[in-house]
Amino acid sequence: MKDKFTMNVCDQSTTKVGTSIVDLLKAISLVGLVVSLAACARPVGDFGRVQSDVLHDEVLPRAGALIAHQNKEPVSLFNLTNEEKEMRDRVWRFLVANHARDWMFDSAIEMQRTRIGKPVDLNFRTDRYYRHLRLDEYASSRGRYMRLAEDANDDIQTIPGAFASICKVMEIERRRQVALKGLYAKNREVKKQVLAREYENKNVINWFARAVDYRYKSYDVALNRLLVETPHEEAHTANEYLNRFAVLVGRAKNGEFCDPFSDESYNHDKKFPLLDSRYATQMEKPTDDVYLK
Repeated sequence: MKDKFTMNVCDQSTTKVGTSIVDLLKAISLVGLVVSLAACARPVGDFGRVQSDVLHDEVLPRAGALIAHQNKEPVSLFNLTNEEKEMRDRVWRFLVANHARDWMFDSAIEMQRTRIGKPVDLNFRTDRYYRHLRLDEYASSRGRYMRLAEDANDDIQTIPGAFASICKVMEIERRRQVALKGLYAKNREVKKQVLAREYENKNVINWFARAVDYRYKSYDVALNRLLVETPHEEAHTANEYLNRFAVLVGRAKNGEFCDPFSDESYNHDKKFPLLDSRYATQMEKPTDDVYLK
């Protein structure tokens, strides 16, 4: 028979194990809840601009910041400036594709934006937009060309606004660096916060550059396949828009967001890696031989 001391130790160990299991289950449940909430589409208004929403603007970003902090990623405690908020709102339009249902994985993108999930846009296939066009019903086969041209033109009209908002953030970061050097040159904590905000801004801008490049490539794939599937003269209009789109994509990839004649450029691909968190996201990655299914 066990003595009282042994029994007490065993009881305490059992209690601790039980508590650990309960805490683990609570943590798993919390993660599951957060992931489920992140799967909700972010509300948007006119022209694809985001609308204010407590869940997506406060709850999920805070949860993502905690996850990022646990992963030892830079997380800034600074308030966002008006310019930084505007940039994020304008860029959001190019990260999702509400005009084409979820051909850009809207739910997965929301998890990436809030830093709850890993970057997923690097794995997007460029034939998804074509599949969306092909499977939609149109009264005329020429309608797909018209839709492609309209979507490309909508992007062309709104990209300059995103460029301007990024340029404003570049100026904010310049002012922030001047203030840092003049007031807190030796304060490591303040410098850490400044660098963390630059890290976050650069990742937003990186993502935007990749997003417009992805859209251009998706439209280009769609146009080429439509030319084989249903060759019509409407392809000329779509091709003209894509030529204009290509110029903007080139500027985005080169970090040329300010005046086109300015020497200033945002070296968005030089110093900072992608934001990366621990939660994987399901991705559709069909092989080339099944894109027509």
